[in-house]
Amino acid sequence: MSEDVARSEPSATPESGTASTQATTRQPGAAPGRASGVAGLLRTGMGRNLGLVVALVLLCLVGVITAGDTFATGANVLTILRLAAVIGVVSIGMTFVITGGGIDLSVGAMVALASVWATTLATQQMAADFHWILMVSTALLVGAACGLVNGLLIAYGKVVPFIATLAMLAAARGLAEIISDRKTQIITVNSFGDFFGGSFLGVPVLVWMFVIVAALGWVLLNRTTFGRRTFAVGGNAEAARLAGIKVQRHTVALYVLAGLCCGIAAVMLMARTTTGSSTHGQLYELDAIAAVVIGGTLLSGGRGTIVGTVFGVLIFTTLNNVFTLNNLSISAQSVAKGLIIVIAVLLQQRLAARATTP
Repeated sequence: MSEDVARSEPSATPESGTASTQATTRQPGAAPGRASGVAGLLRTGMGRNLGLVVALVLLCLVGVITAGDTFATGANVLTILRLAAVIGVVSIGMTFVITGGGIDLSVGAMVALASVWATTLATQQMAADFHWILMVSTALLVGAACGLVNGLLIAYGKVVPFIATLAMLAAARGLAEIISDRKTQIITVNSFGDFFGGSFLGVPVLVWMFVIVAALGWVLLNRTTFGRRTFAVGGNAEAARLAGIKVQRHTVALYVLAGLCCGIAAVMLMARTTTGSSTHGQLYELDAIAAVVIGGTLLSGGRGTIVGTVFGVLIFTTLNNVFTLNNLSISAQSVAKGLIIVIAVLLQQRLAARATTP
């Protein structure tokens, strides 16, 4: 892309992620800066993140009140962070896809397929002969390949994201069952578990991996041309195309990125459970979408926030932890997640309507 075209691309404000295509449709004077008081603050990126912090603090208070000392322990905090790390990495990839105007229902199945393929006897034997990096590479390649198929179907096959990724969900889960024969594959490469199961500065390696992925995701989304193109494509794909952005190629890149994140999550899940299984990653698509929406990313695309997604993941993981400590069933947790998603979407629609009102 020429410099002229690059300069003509829509710009995005850090962590607000509002595409210029949205900004151009907003009435003059209706920008968030015009609003005053609490309502105006909540429309800003800082206000939305502040609301998430308050929600997380209140949730922790509920945990302390209902579960007492069991919740407020260092071991329980590390457990929450370990659980948040895996789904957090998946959610980072989902943030890019949704900000770009798409959706990915196959993330859980891709995690399962990547973990199974990386733990086959052949892969583990090669890893034992050479290095555990072979297992990691296999998981990353499988995740990226699945994302590539999703992207090609959507961008060039003109299949709507919902159908394409739903098909991948079924195919990847089925392929994982065939490869593993529906049996859990135990990891026998000790060096793999020793590295990923360890800690650095008292913090588990898995948590550090989540921090690194989130930091790289924030830079990519808010400080690079790739991020600006993502906001533009999600805000208005046709306007982005007229601005010189190769929308189809960028869409493929977004799904490959999401698949790569699933491959990383598969490695983290393999390290946490020391297994590869076709049942890994079940309902991850629901958890990831919920975390992204709670964080403030618009389901319609054009606005996304990595910081919000991180808080969304922490809120949902803490909520699950509180439910578990209070012996609430998985079914009750699913109902609560569904309600929270609906409430978050309704709030998003209300705030978006206010933002475009003169």
